[in-house]
Amino acid sequence: MAKAITEQYGDSSPLLVGIESGGAWVAQALNEKLAKPLPMGTLNPAFYRDDFDTRGLKSTVSPSKLPLEVDGQHILLVDDVLMTGRTIRAAMNELFDFGRPASIALVVLFDIGHRQLPIRADICGETLALPPHQRVELRGPSPLVAEIRNLVVEDETETRS
Repeated sequence: MAKAITEQYGDSSPLLVGIESGGAWVAQALNEKLAKPLPMGTLNPAFYRDDFDTRGLKSTVSPSKLPLEVDGQHILLVDDVLMTGRTIRAAMNELFDFGRPASIALVVLFDIGHRQLPIRADICGETLALPPHQRVELRGPSPLVAEIRNLVVEDETETRS
């Protein structure tokens, strides 16, 4: 993925924005592999999600931190897992509240399908064909460890096993 970023962006300096928390970990790991590190920030789109009422909010929500103005910047939006597209939509909504970027490219470590919105990755580490009852969980930040987990449905709510 670092090679693809270098090939596509060369000497330019897009803003690398990791989505909390897994995407931020992936963005940091990518930035360490680039010959020329990029300016980097983090985004927490928790309040921008359209399923906020059903998912709730984690007990701690870290604020978004962007080191540069977004207006006119090329943005590399980084997430760990692309599934439905809802987190990416929420992140883009938040980015536009910061300003008007020149472009947004999506970089993901894993694409597992099951899209509910028309969103695709521009740079993808790996595409996995997982059944609907499985998810990829990323633990980190160092070392980054990915694990495939099964979901168990109990009383119409999902829990991890």
